[in-house]
Amino acid sequence: MTEITEEEWFQKVNASEDAFAVFLYTPFCGTCKLAGRMLEIASEALPGLPVYRCNLNFAPMAVSRWRIATVPCVLLFDKGQCTRRLNRIESADTLYRFLMQAKE
Repeated sequence: MTEITEEEWFQKVNASEDAFAVFLYTPFCGTCKLAGRMLEIASEALPGLPVYRCNLNFAPMAVSRWRIATVPCVLLFDKGQCTRRLNRIESADTLYRFLMQAKE
């Protein structure tokens, strides 16, 4: 998973036609750390889908634009649009199934 700034994230949304995912976290969130590890496992099974991570402490415009109310959160983007959101991260399998939706 590659760390991405808010500015880079917005550039990808505006320029990318391909699907990608963004994992939203804060560094002192224990649940975010666990979810990040599970996401690394799930994303390795889908090598064609770029997965980025963004520290929400440095992304206030993204919080407002996509109405992020809780972390951890994973957003799927396709053709510049946020197509799906996952706020409840239960397992690596849940994340894998969620990320598979980008292939549909």
